[in-house]
Amino acid sequence: QVQLVESGGGLVQSGGSLRLSCAASGRTFSSYAMGWFRQAPGKEREFVAAITWSAESTYYADSVKGRFTISRDNAKNTMYLQMNSLKPEDTAVYYCNAEEQIAVVTMGRGYWGQGTQVTVSS
Repeated sequence: QVQLVESGGGLVQSGGSLRLSCAASGRTFSSYAMGWFRQAPGKEREFVAAITWSAESTYYADSVKGRFTISRDNAKNTMYLQMNSLKPEDTAVYYCNAEEQIAVVTMGRGYWGQGTQVTVSS
């Protein structure tokens, strides 16, 4: 069992930056691949980014490539999402997830946090 808690969301102007955190507890954090998803009002949850347990590989949705950076600190049991050049269309609830296999993470399965709201004003 893995418990995930997101933080760092808020209100930011277009072009601004935010850093989200996902703190994990429970089973060994470093053995899990992790990811970020987001869900905007009236839309389905969509993949944003993912990172392998070793941080050797990262994956991004086309819509955030070059603007968002996923990282993790296994010593702190925490994953991050640095979001730069934010746009109004990035407004959503952001969720982190974790599973042993990166492929499962990117498919949107595994353990989930409760989400953190990101609002980008124009």
